Amino acid sequence: MRSVATAVPVLLGYDFQDMMIHSDLAKAFNEQIGHEFGASMQYVSIAAYFQSNQLTLLAKLFFEQAEEERQHAMKFVKYLLDTKGGLAIPAIPASQPTFASAEAAVKAALTWEQEVTRQITALMEIAVKHSDYLAQSFLQWFIDEQLEEVVKMDRLLNVVQRAGEKNLLMVEAYLVHIEKAG
Repeated sequence: MRSVATAVPVLLGYDFQDMMIHSDLAKAFNEQIGHEFGASMQYVSIAAYFQSNQLTLLAKLFFEQAEEERQHAMKFVKYLLDTKGGLAIPAIPASQPTFASAEAAVKAALTWEQEVTRQITALMEIAVKHSDYLAQSFLQWFIDEQLEEVVKMDRLLNVVQRAGEKNLLMVEAYLVHIEKAG
């Protein structure tokens, strides 16, 4: 029989003998892993769109984004394993395979980053609700990262819109400039 000291955490959704994350948050983290892997596949599709149009720097940017999203998924995997939260990666929906234009492709990326920002904020709300300070610390990195990602895609979309579909080589030149400035 458990003592009162160990029974209380179980009632709150914790069993410190087994896991260091609330079951609600572990479930939400597993869902986020699916979102991150899905984003990785979507970015591969966007990269392929640009590669097929011989826009190699845009393709490179989105292949790098795909790898970054995979790494984000793996951070959540490692966190769940470290906290013994249980790993249950959901099915990953198929990515959009084609795009009507460069603008549509980049707009899809921006929309995705805005959605991920909402998802990460919701995860933080669950962590705060359950006073999970470890998870709050872990999630703060993602919150900071999302500001960077939304700004990057918003700027890229603005440049693509200004250049227009017939001047996408100007977008490639912009990427060279940004890389040198960074």
